[in-house]
Amino acid sequence: MKTINRRNFIKASAFAGAGLTLAPGLALRCTGQNSSKPVLLGGRKPSYSFSKWPIFDQTEEQALLEVLNSSHWGRLSGTVTKKFEEEYAKINGTAHALAVSSGTSALFTMLGALDVGPGDEVVLPVYTFVATYNVVGLNYALPILVDTNIETFQIDTKKMEQAITPQTKLLMPVHIGGAPADLDAVMEIGKKHNLPVIEDACQAHLAEWKGQKVGSFGLGGAFSFQASKNLNCAEGGAITSNDQEFIERCYIFHNQGQGGRGASYGTGSGTRGTNLRLTEFQAAILLAQMTRLEEQMQVRSANGDYLTELFNEIPGITPAKEHEGTTRNAYHLYMFRFDSAHFDGLTRDEFIKALRAEGVPCSTGYGQMNSSEYVRGLAENKHYLKVYGEKTMKEWLERNHCPQNDKLTKDQAVWFTQPMLLGDRSDMDKIAEAVRRIQKHATELKG
Repeated sequence: MKTINRRNFIKASAFAGAGLTLAPGLALRCTGQNSSKPVLLGGRKPSYSFSKWPIFDQTEEQALLEVLNSSHWGRLSGTVTKKFEEEYAKINGTAHALAVSSGTSALFTMLGALDVGPGDEVVLPVYTFVATYNVVGLNYALPILVDTNIETFQIDTKKMEQAITPQTKLLMPVHIGGAPADLDAVMEIGKKHNLPVIEDACQAHLAEWKGQKVGSFGLGGAFSFQASKNLNCAEGGAITSNDQEFIERCYIFHNQGQGGRGASYGTGSGTRGTNLRLTEFQAAILLAQMTRLEEQMQVRSANGDYLTELFNEIPGITPAKEHEGTTRNAYHLYMFRFDSAHFDGLTRDEFIKALRAEGVPCSTGYGQMNSSEYVRGLAENKHYLKVYGEKTMKEWLERNHCPQNDKLTKDQAVWFTQPMLLGDRSDMDKIAEAVRRIQKHATELKG
């Protein structure tokens, strides 16, 4: 964890923004490290100013102490969670926001409010965190996994429409990495087939589609405040919506089936409900974290866009393409594709090993969820077999065939995480330099 002075952070942000006026490659030429060897071959390891995470200061400390001393630690007796909801709805441009205990809880609550259950199908991308899949399984509905647009890493909307059947209850696109899915296409499909759209925006804080915040297009949007997220309180989540009836049903579901602060039972989600409430402590941390959210967003955007400029000049490195409607990428992840053919046959694993040795944290990201033992095991789940039968579950396995996602995840996808984009502009130059060194010495690094 790192404490950061707010004035220094703003200064660093301004420096990063001002640096965008430099010609691409200028800083790269000035470092004088282009001809050096990779670390694995005896080269010198560069130093970086990647940010630690989370970033906090006395703002969070004071906020927690105020809640502690108030003796009102839960949302039902306190006022901090309600204040957070008001502020969060405001920054997202929605009429309502409901704080819940996690991003998973946000999705689960919305599925509960929509009474998704056995016999229903929910369409979602295969390239997503497993929580998107889990909330469907928890309702004993069928998760229909749709293949990936390999260029964008987002759901292939053409295949999304093809996955719809008379049993489809809901469309659940995910804004992977903080970049919006093709919302124009998704919303048109929902309208055409009279299906509600729930946006999984858990990684996409402040991302925008044609100038409008994600999470405000569908019936509801889900956000996560888990420890790695751009806005975090260790664990937490929120639902955004412009539909008052829907947000009230969500409140009832997340509050043990009860409405308001009284003891009377609510309506709208049958007799189902559970406790998915956020605490006043978490809400206080979130309000404090929000004071620097926009500034951090600007730094990530500047560094992410600049890194894309640099990577576009390196054969075999292809940054994830943004859909045309994207006006703001949250850059929770920086995602790109690696092409072994431009690195003398160096494998992706060898590339990642070499890049990590250069001091650049990276990973392969998500895998083939549809063919994982965990997901395939659903076809043999005794409860699912009771509801759907063996024939339907075998057909379900076949429907989840995702060849483009297989290609992307087996040997192409590479990820950087969001704290790396909070470093200096020079860090982006050093990352690109490291990739160029690896490419130049790829033959020596093989094996």
